[in-house]
Order: sequence, then C-alpha cells, then structure tokens
Amino acid sequence: MPEVMFAGPDGRLEGRYHHAKERGAPLALVLHPHPLHGGTMNNRVTYTMYQVFQRLGFSVMRFNFRGVGRSQGKYDGGMGEINDAAAALDWMQALNPGHGGLWISGYSFGAFVGMQLLMRRPEVSGWISVAPPAAHYDFGFLAPCPCGGLMIHGDADELVPEASVRKLVDKLNTQKGVSVDYRIFAGADHVFAHHADAIGAAVESYVSGEIARKHMALAAD
Repeated sequence: MPEVMFAGPDGRLEGRYHHAKERGAPLALVLHPHPLHGGTMNNRVTYTMYQVFQRLGFSVMRFNFRGVGRSQGKYDGGMGEINDAAAALDWMQALNPGHGGLWISGYSFGAFVGMQLLMRRPEVSGWISVAPPAAHYDFGFLAPCPCGGLMIHGDADELVPEASVRKLVDKLNTQKGVSVDYRIFAGADHVFAHHADAIGAAVESYVSGEIARKHMALAAD
C-alpha cells in the first residue's frame, strides 16, 4: 500500500493508496473518525474497510484529513474536511479514467463527511456508513439521497444512541428508489472494539452482492 501525498485545498494531504491490477476497476474512498478525538486513517475500522475493498478488486484510498499525521492544515469543523475528501476523489479519478464505479465508506465523523460528499458527487454508485453520528449532526441534507447503501451501528453505542440512527434509516427508506441495508451489531459500542472483523464481513457481503446485482442487471439489458 504505497504512501501518497496529494494536493488538498489547505495544503498537501497524506494517504495510502492501493491500485487495482484490473483495468477499469471500481474506486473506493475510506474516511476516518473525528480528527480531534484521535481519528486517523490507521483507525482499525477504517483500515479493515480499506482491506475489504482491496480484496474485492477496487482501487482504494484512505487518507488523513487536514491537520492529522503528515497532512497539512488544521481542523475546519467539517466543511474543510468535506473538501479534503473531494480532493482525494479528484486525485483517484484522475489516475483512473474509465473506472468501474465509485464508492464512499466512512466511520463516525467520516460517515458524516462521506454522506455530505455523496450529495455533491452524482457519480457515486454506493456507500457505507459505520456509526454515523446522527445524534450530533443533522443529516437532513440527504433529501433526496441519490442511492442506497449499507449502514452499521452498535446497539450499545454510548455516544450515538441506536434510536437516532434507526430514525435516519427509516427516513431514508421512505425515499423513492432508495434502499438502506441497516445492520445492528449486538453489544457493540461506538469504537467497535471487538467487532472490526464483523464489520469487514458485513461490508464485503454487501458490496460484493451489490456488484453482482448490477452485473446481472447489465447482462439482462
């Protein structure tokens, strides 16, 4: 997983990028938890999701938001971090013309940034949100949500009550053409200390299933 440095809106950003061997492979961007609470691209859940996309044949990147690790700049309350993520997508897309689809995957604060980015980039074809902070941020901007995805939460989350995420999922599932696969992990708190492997398995099954479904739909046309 080669280290990369790329231009962000507030200085250079540090990332890890895996380039798929197959031409036209899909792309995935993985976003880490809150920078002010120890979140980095090496977070266990973030790294697990990165590995899953790599196994599935994606070109995949995880990176440090501004002010984290070797990334320049300083924390910007969310808006600057959304722009960082957009710069990471631009970098990957420039390197991969003719790619086979684009996924955004985020954990906690990264899930919020990922969903914001989803609304700004119509080319996104799928998303993963792990422990989205629905009790702390307004997700009302997902109206309408452009596509379905996978949402994962723990029923013992002490920071984000599961009921707040269920309310968000129910709201999204009322939207036309949107289907959110919501998976609740029993006994999991916000840090998923003993559930990283289970998250990896859930992400792998969901993403591989969605790719297979889209291939079948194309074959039927």
